[in-house]
Amino acid sequence: MSFERLAERPPLPLATLVTNRLRQEIVEGGFEFGEALSEAKIAKRYDVSRTPVREAFARLELEELLRTEPQSGTYVFTMDRAQFALISETRSILEGAALRFAFERNPEELVTRWTEIVHALHQAAENGDKQAYSAADGAFHDTLFELADNPYLEAARRPFAARLAAIRNRLGLSPGHVAKSRAEHAELLRLVSGAFIGEALSLLHHHITEKGADFWSIPEAAPRRKWEKLLAGS
Repeated sequence: MSFERLAERPPLPLATLVTNRLRQEIVEGGFEFGEALSEAKIAKRYDVSRTPVREAFARLELEELLRTEPQSGTYVFTMDRAQFALISETRSILEGAALRFAFERNPEELVTRWTEIVHALHQAAENGDKQAYSAADGAFHDTLFELADNPYLEAARRPFAARLAAIRNRLGLSPGHVAKSRAEHAELLRLVSGAFIGEALSLLHHHITEKGADFWSIPEAAPRRKWEKLLAGS
């Protein structure tokens, strides 16, 4: 699309802008899990009226990034181990299907993009840049859905994608976890490049379903004490 066409687009509604900004802050760790949010404070934070904030709260509650408790308030979501395990099971099913379709329909593009992302993962790890590593990790998996040519797969994972990203960004990455993650991403690339799709699917399932156990067992990756009990499901 040309720059001229882009320039012709009307600006996004204020409520959409507030929703996007608040979603980004929740995902990137600007707020704690379980933290109370008030319309007045968010309106002041973003220099807007309370009306678009109220609408943003409603939209993000539908995405399960926020929850509202009657006569109490609105809070950033929390998740326990059991919920994370169930989401990981679902994610494994969806990503397995996305990998099969991406390999069948866009194999060369999949290898090309994964090669670039694996390089970015290595660079981020070497530089100790956890934010860049987390972003590249997410891009690695997003690529499967982008190349699967099946919008229904993307729609199926959308309800929990932001919550998983929020957890990944908050929990941090220990050296041991990074080493394991790097090795598994590189091996997935090798298997797909060699057309060993069966082995790649098995490794992808392991990579996804074992990640939850890693998150809660690595001391360096433990969530901050303020919300540790909420996230750990104690």
